[in-house]
Amino acid sequence: MSGLAAPLAAVVSALALGVGGVVLLTVRSWRTALGVLLELLVAAGLLRLPGGRSWPALATAVAVIVLRRVLWAGLGTPAPADHQPAGGPGPPGGPPPAG
Repeated sequence: MSGLAAPLAAVVSALALGVGGVVLLTVRSWRTALGVLLELLVAAGLLRLPGGRSWPALATAVAVIVLRRVLWAGLGTPAPADHQPAGGPGPPGGPPPAG
């Protein structure tokens, strides 16, 4: 698997840029596009870990994850993993959320 991990990570990185662009053009939300881009770059960084087994590979993955967290904190929105379930806030049948 380690021989396949590096090329697969490069493919995921390239696809991240393309998918981020497609999301930006279709959804017209730069926050959503940025979220998709960062999530796929995190996946690419994690794919590099088994192939690299070096400090630079680990540092790259950590840097992408830290960048993702810093950007989401700076934007004032919760990270995608921190969002509430699809049911939305509150119990089912409760009052609709304000806003």
